[in-house]
This record gives sequence, structure tokens and C-alpha cells, in this order.
Amino acid sequence: MTGPDWTGRILELEVGPVAHGGHCVSRVDGRVVFVRHALPGELVRAEVTEDKGGSFCRADAVEVLRAAPERVEPPCPLAVPGQCGGCDWQHATPEYQRELKGRVVAEQLQRLAGLEWPIEVEALPGGALGWRSRVRLVAGRDGRAGLRAHRSHRVVALERCLIAVPDMLDGAVERRWRPGTEIEVTSDGDGRVHARELATVRGKRRSRQLTGGVAVQHAAGRDWRFQAHGFWQVHPAAADTFAEVVGEWAQASPGALAWDLYAGVGLFAAVLAAQVGPAGHVVAVESGHRAVRDGEQNLADLSQVSWRAGRTEHVLRSLSGEPEVVVLDPPRSGAGREVVEALTAAAPERIVYVACDPAALARDIATFGGSGYRLERLRAFDAFPMTHHVECVALLTR
Repeated sequence: MTGPDWTGRILELEVGPVAHGGHCVSRVDGRVVFVRHALPGELVRAEVTEDKGGSFCRADAVEVLRAAPERVEPPCPLAVPGQCGGCDWQHATPEYQRELKGRVVAEQLQRLAGLEWPIEVEALPGGALGWRSRVRLVAGRDGRAGLRAHRSHRVVALERCLIAVPDMLDGAVERRWRPGTEIEVTSDGDGRVHARELATVRGKRRSRQLTGGVAVQHAAGRDWRFQAHGFWQVHPAAADTFAEVVGEWAQASPGALAWDLYAGVGLFAAVLAAQVGPAGHVVAVESGHRAVRDGEQNLADLSQVSWRAGRTEHVLRSLSGEPEVVVLDPPRSGAGREVVEALTAAAPERIVYVACDPAALARDIATFGGSGYRLERLRAFDAFPMTHHVECVALLTR
């Protein structure tokens, strides 16, 4: 479908339901308009920001004619149309943000998995600001570090970021960088800041550690040391919270076999190891070789944990035995059909699935359902306040 380009056009819109991705849905002249900076039920004037000529276009609400009662003034002056793309929902109360995220999870489960499932998104401790412990900045043409505008390469320079751990970005935003340089900044569990720069020089990608390098975290009753920019939960309260839920639902028996897939540095493997005990066996599968080395060192006292380095879909082909329980924490794209079918062929009694994308989770739940597994429990957590992201933990049983 092609038609006139609406880019730059101002539309007066009745805002409809929330959709996955940090926007709401409206319709004009038979076309869908995805509107950011709006809330369901509002009447707004919106400027079309992107139109590729198909059945939909994208727009930003630039004037609110009738506000929803849950609307608030964004705490960050850059969380407005045309500025920073890092946050999606600063114009809504935290309570309403969680309600919107719950609607999105429920809609994805209904649409992609055929499940009617009420969702209440739970808050994590600490409030809606000052939680983000990992930030990747990029230097603009003027050398100042910032974040990109929504769906754009344009860099919006920062003086501070209100959702980041306080003061962690000071060193990065105060200096000037080579344009295009990316700067990764991490604040660990001891409050130490780790920073590295990533730049492309003469066609080669180069990384240079600026401060720190080995992060320390505390979760699941253990101290963890690992490469500072490797995977760890971004919200300071998330690792402990998810480890507790995984432990409660896994219920691995003493002496049992358990698998921890996409294991990172072994957070959930440690939980499973405590349940199966010295007579049991936990297989941790992780594709990042540095994460595997860090995991082996962190769990060196747990002889019942063995590590397999490689992509999960490849390693599963060589795993033997009948696991009682499987825990998986795949990337945003989900586990996918190949992994799900390999897991169901192994026939574990319980599968605990930690998911950072509700659409990917719903697709995988549907695939599990085709092999005789049903969703038994699901909890959703607001591990990314002010953004559209939501973390879910699901229990599937045969």
C-alpha cells in the first residue's frame, strides 16, 4: 500500500489503547497511527514523524487538548517529543505505567498464545528514578555524550540522566569525545563506576577500559565478580527478586538434574545448585566465553555445576539426561522454536522462563503449548520504570 507521505502533518487524534513499544494506537482515514507521548483516552494534536507509505505511520503528541487523569509533567525536560528516546512513559504516574505494561503483557498473551491472563505488574524497591545501573552513551558531532532520539541517529546531549544511578554518568558527560564514540558506564553493587569506550578506527571496532573493569554484585546470598560490561540485571533489585521467584517455582529435588540456559555468570545456576545439593547436577549453558569463565570462578565451590560454552540451540543437541527442571533467561528475541522443541523433547516436569519481552514470551508459550506444556503461573515486574520494558517470569508445566 502506498499513498501520500504524511510526515510533518499535524493530526487531531482520539488516543486509543496502549500498544507494545511505548506508544498508543489511533486511527485516521483507515490508517493506524502509533502515537508516543500520549495516553489512552486523550485528545491530542500529533505530528507525524515517520511515514513509509504503508498501513501505519508514527507520530508524537505535541499538544494535549484533553489530558488523561494519570498524566503528569515529565521529571526530565528531555523526555518530550523530539528529544531523548530513552524513556517512554515519564508523562504518566508510576502506578499507571505499571497498569499500561500489564495491559500490554495481557494483550500479547491473548493475541499470540490465545490465553486470557490477568496481569498485575509489580514494582521493585527504590522508586521510578535513579535505578538504571548500566547506560550506553554515544558522542554527538560536538563530542558531547548523550542518548539518541527515538528511532533516530541524532544524539541528544545529556547533563544528567534521572533514571540512571545518581552521579554514575558525571565523568562521561563532563568530557568531550571523538564523535561517534560509544561509552558504556556501569555502576556495580558496591557503588563503583566502570567505564569503557567503544570506537571504530579505520574500520576496526576497538574497546578501551577507562575505569574499573571487574564488577562486584550481591545476589542470591552470594558475592559475584565478573567483567563489568557483561550481562547482569540492570535494576539493582532485579537479580535478587528474580532469583527468589525462580527458586520458589523451580523446586528442584535433592539429587536431581537441572539445566540453566542462557546462564550468564550463573545466578540461577547457583539457586538450582542449592536445591539439588552435592548429589545433584546443574548444567549451565552460556554463549559468552568470558561469562562462562566468570561463572566457573564464581561457582567454583559448587562441584555440582558444570558449564557448557556455546549457543543454546547448538549445545542442547549434545545434552543428555532427563532434567527435572529447566530455567531459561533468553535474550529479547526469545528462545525460539528450535530451543523450545528441544526442551519439550527432554520432557522436564517444570520450566521457569525469565523474559524481557512479552511478545517473544507469548510466542514461545504458544510453541510450548503445542507440545503439551501449559502456563501455570506468571509474575510481571517493573524492572525498567519510565520505559516500555517489562520483565516477566513464567512457570510452565507438563
